[in-house]
Parts: sequence; structure tokens; C-alpha cells
Amino acid sequence: MFLPAYKDHPFVIQYAMRALESHSVDVTFFYVPQIVQTLRYDALGYVERYILETAQFSQLFAHQIIWNMKANSYKDDDGQVPDEIKPALDKVMGKMVDSFDPADRTFYEREFSFFDEVTSISGKLKPLIHRPKDEKKQKIEEELRQIKVDVGVYLPSNPDGVVIGIDRKSGKPLQSHAKAPYMATFRIQKTIGGVEEVAEAAEEQANGQDPQQLTTVEVWQSAIFKVGDDCRQDVLALQMIAAFRGIFHDVGLDVYVFPYRVTATAPGCGVIDVLPNSISRDMLGREAVNKLYDYFVTRYGNEDSLRFQQARSNFVKSMAAYSLISYLLQFKDRHNGNIMIDDAGHIVHIDFGFCFDIAPGGVKFERAPFKLTQEMLAVMGGSTDHQSFKWFEELCVKAFLASRQYCEKLSQMVLLMMDSGLPCFKPESVKNFRDRFVLDKTEREAADYMRGLIKRSASSYSTGVYDQFQFITNGIPY
Repeated sequence: MFLPAYKDHPFVIQYAMRALESHSVDVTFFYVPQIVQTLRYDALGYVERYILETAQFSQLFAHQIIWNMKANSYKDDDGQVPDEIKPALDKVMGKMVDSFDPADRTFYEREFSFFDEVTSISGKLKPLIHRPKDEKKQKIEEELRQIKVDVGVYLPSNPDGVVIGIDRKSGKPLQSHAKAPYMATFRIQKTIGGVEEVAEAAEEQANGQDPQQLTTVEVWQSAIFKVGDDCRQDVLALQMIAAFRGIFHDVGLDVYVFPYRVTATAPGCGVIDVLPNSISRDMLGREAVNKLYDYFVTRYGNEDSLRFQQARSNFVKSMAAYSLISYLLQFKDRHNGNIMIDDAGHIVHIDFGFCFDIAPGGVKFERAPFKLTQEMLAVMGGSTDHQSFKWFEELCVKAFLASRQYCEKLSQMVLLMMDSGLPCFKPESVKNFRDRFVLDKTEREAADYMRGLIKRSASSYSTGVYDQFQFITNGIPY
């Protein structure tokens, strides 16, 4: 309703503001990228007022907004070409920081300087990009040793837990042609209980009462830090995946996706959570597991065993959800380095640099609606007549029919990002996205349409060609 199409009509704006203010901050947290984009059209300053008011009572919201604003201030990864929205963002950022009380300001400075230190290691690795891996690893270790973990600091991708330590030896340089991303592992303390309970306990303590006992757990969390690499497209793709997860949950559909967290924190900078207990299909290939089915048998026991059945069931539930989402969001570059298998047998997609209307090198190699290879088929029973495959097909159809009811809401999330300058968008992107829901068809026709997409994907030649291409050019096994 803040878009130019509504011409800042006073009644529409008032209604939009009331609607925004009626939601809890946990809900608005989810829409930070869209809220920041609406500042492009905020001639009357309503969105600005909303951001400043919300930032007053949620420091975490304020931090997320600031990181997102920094990431959207420039059109390029090196922060040289300012976006038209930059003056508006600078103004709101300045006002926000000025409005912090002394305690909030100290927290903000602590958090941002801690995170800048951690991210800047990626920049310091750049001169060593062609040096041996050991040398790079040593450099990361040296830099991690110098970082002091202040009280209360957290990883932007994990605002619900505080960092209490760093595994100084965990630094690992990652493969990249021109960038220097690296991975490190942090000790994170999380409080079990909602945000409200934590706030309540803090309040009781401040009033001299004995705070209610909250259970805290400590976990290791690995994260990847990137400099000079735009993560905003991943942020959007994962936000959409999380929205689909919400839809499937609302309709009671038992399928699986894992929207891991990515936060863009500055032009071309970001932090990406590493999937826990997972291995990429590409790494399995390097470990000489030739077929996915063989891996399942080795890992979970033979096909009749309960553990194999469980893992296959998890594989089917995740395949159905990701197949549908891959088609609707047009995920490309689906080689084996971008497909993970977790401990329980779920398949999880990562790395969404190519989606909507952009393909690697502009070449539409992958013509199949989504990736459904022979080895994936083998895990689901080996033939399209097998009960497991039929179940996969049924879940795909149900997920598609459920998603169609939310087409409008999902389209609006995309529409608000259209002016952000992300390379995945063409002028017709929203129309193309909506068209993929085939809203002109009846439910029965839509179900048949989905079955047709599955059939096309299962018999697609281009998927295999793309995997061969990746093997030849990047050495990624298939």
C-alpha cells in the first residue's frame, strides 16, 4: 500500500500504518527487506516513522534494519555506485542511532564493531587468494585470536543467541575464484523460551526481584563470511522458502524445507549460517560414493530396515517441497555442490544466486522445471510406479494446490523487491512468477499440470548435461 500505485492516498496510508503497527515485532522482523525497500516511495515519512518507533523498543529489529540499509545503499559489491535510495537510508539510519539511549548505543557499537572485525577477515585474506590453503588457514587463525568477544554480542543471522566464544582453530578458507570467503565456528548460548519470557526475566532482575528461571543451552554454530559477494538474492530466496514453509504448516501438509539464515550486512557483505549435520552431494562424490541410493544403504541399512524407510520418507518430504519451490522461484545452477543431504536423509538446497529470471552465464542449460535425476528416483523406489514415488507426486500436487491460494501474498513480497536492483529481476518477473501458479486452471487441471511438470523433470536430458558441464568446468562430481 506504500507503492506509488496507491498515490499516497491518506486513507490507504492510515490503514496501512494501523495494519503494520498491529503486528508484533517478531512478524515485522521477517519482512525487514521489504520494509527497507518501501522507503523508496515514502514521500510522507510514514514508513520512516514506523521504523524509528519500532527501533525504540526492539534493539534487534533496529540492528537488522541498519544492516539491511547498509547492504542496499550501493548498487555494486564494492560500494562505489550509490543507489537512489541511499540518501533516504542514510537519513533514517542517522536518526535511528541518534535516538538510542546510552545503554542501547553502547550495545549497538559493541555489536557492530565485533561483527565488522569478524567480517573484515575475509577482506584481509584477499591478498592471499592464490596462496596455499594452509597459509590462508593460518592467517584466519591469527585474526580470530585477536577478536575479543564482548558481552551480549551475536551473529546477525542468529539474533536469538549470544556469542560466548569462538573456536579459534575452526577458521577455514573456502573455494572461490576472486573472493575470499571463510568459515568459522562460534559457541552460542540460546535461551529456551520466547522473546517475551527473556524480556520479563530481565525486567524482574532490574526491579530487584529474583528472575524466573530460564533454561539456556549452548551450541556450536558455523557461519560463512563473505566480502565482495552480494547475498541479497539469497536473503530473498530463503525468505520465500520460509514463507512457503509457513504455508505448508498452516494447511497441515507434512513436507520439509530448511530455510537456513543469511543476512546481508553491507554492500557485497554477508553472513551465512552453515547447515548443521549435512554433507553436499558433491562431497559424497569426492568420498567415492557413486550413487545416492548406495549412500542411503551404507548410511541407514538395507531397504527393508526401519532406518532406511525413515530416511527415504524424509527424502520424499523434502524432495516434494523443494521441487515445487524450485519450479515456482526458478532456481538454476542446481549442481551437486548446491544440494545437501542432512543426517536424517532430507535433501536441502543452498546457494540461490540464480533464481527468477536469471541463469548462470545467461545460458538456460537447465530446461527441466526442477532437478529430478535418476539417482534421486532410485532413492524414491527406482520407478515412477513405486509407492514412494507416487507419494512424492501426491505431496508435490498438494503443495502446489496449497501454494496457489497464497499467490497474491507471495507475489507482493516479490513486487516490493522489484526496484532493489537485484540481477534476478526483469520487468516481467512478477508476471512470470504469477503465471507459474496457473491460476486460470481449476484445481483438477492444476494437479494434472503439476504431474506433467514432474514427468518432464524425470525424463529431462538437460539436467544430466548440466551436471556433466559442472564436472568438466568445476570438477564437481555427479
